[in-house]
Amino acid sequence: MPLHPDAQKFLEQRERLGVRDVAELSVDAAREQAIRLAALTPGEAVARVRDLEIPGAYGAIPLRLYYPRQDAAALPILVFFHGGGWVVGTLETGDAVCRAWTNAVPCLVVAVNYHKAPEYKFPAAAEDAYTATQWASEHASEIGGDAARLAVCGQSAGGNLAAVVALMARDRGAPHIAFQIPWVPITDANFETTSYRDNAVGYGLTRAGMIWFWEHYVNGPEDYKNPYAAPLRAQDLSNLPPAFIAAAEYDPLREDARAYADALRAAGVPVEFHCYAGMVHGWLGAQAFADAVNALCRALG
Repeated sequence: MPLHPDAQKFLEQRERLGVRDVAELSVDAAREQAIRLAALTPGEAVARVRDLEIPGAYGAIPLRLYYPRQDAAALPILVFFHGGGWVVGTLETGDAVCRAWTNAVPCLVVAVNYHKAPEYKFPAAAEDAYTATQWASEHASEIGGDAARLAVCGQSAGGNLAAVVALMARDRGAPHIAFQIPWVPITDANFETTSYRDNAVGYGLTRAGMIWFWEHYVNGPEDYKNPYAAPLRAQDLSNLPPAFIAAAEYDPLREDARAYADALRAAGVPVEFHCYAGMVHGWLGAQAFADAVNALCRALG
């Protein structure tokens, strides 16, 4: 179908603001642009926000905890990984969506500011994401959460990390993850899919931008085959948490999401997959969020 009117407005706003493709920018300029754009979307009020740091293999990992009420106890936990191609993004760029998740479920959201490429290449982001998820599980009672109701979620590169953490947790035997939400996720480094070709330019995220992100993230071509970088390359996808996977029609990553949903289903993993018609990578609309919230609430009770 044609672009949804809301998606069209989103793209027109980006054009008015002079947003440039990251492939045309330096790393520093791309990061500054992401922070500038995030500041335009104020988040909802939540009961409490707490910042802290935990130790990680690459240095301290900043976390931000969002609470839907002051007397937090035994809340479902959603560990959240922001997008930005593993290169751009901070706790601030993911702040508004974390607040929305906290209030909508309601749940305790643990946002993770993983180390970024190119200063910290693969597998730094993945290992940080796993470390934070394990920490949230081990310290659940201390932070007002319920380790038995822990899910992982992320957007774009964050969706990649959500899928990767689920793989890591299965392979390493912990922590228990009850549900995963890879949202418009990166699952492979195949730039010749139908969606990469059809949506290469004109819809926000570009094919050139995705190549730029991948080239900053990996150490070399061998990393493209590593399932902890490209989870679609995993030999075995069985015994993973049930998933809600969201895709946008006009997104280079549409087929990344669809292929991963199909591969999970083929491995016996329950999957709810939605491709939102007329939408773009950065804008899936209110219905998509409502669908994801409902799926998470059903999964975690």
